[in-house]
Amino acid sequence: MIQVTVLDREGNEHLLDAPTDMNLNIMELCKSYDLPVEGTCGGMALCASCHVYVLSDHELSEPTDDELAMLDAAFFVKGNSRLGCQIKLRDAIDGLKLQLAPV
Repeated sequence: MIQVTVLDREGNEHLLDAPTDMNLNIMELCKSYDLPVEGTCGGMALCASCHVYVLSDHELSEPTDDELAMLDAAFFVKGNSRLGCQIKLRDAIDGLKLQLAPV
């Protein structure tokens, strides 16, 4: 298990316990804790409804071309924007801190 901190859109901080042995991603983790992340496309990087800002300095995998294309079409994109569905839960991201992007 790892822990991920998520700031919701009202600025409330949520400390989430996250299993690393189930091949889950940040979008699925947030949904399991009933945070307001839609994940309309089911995690295929086709909708940007799981847009987050990465606030910590963790080394994440590089965004795919599909993710970058979705972020190009999304609103409120910043330099630290990522799609939650593309961030896999793994030991290396223990302590990751994120903020849900506005909708």
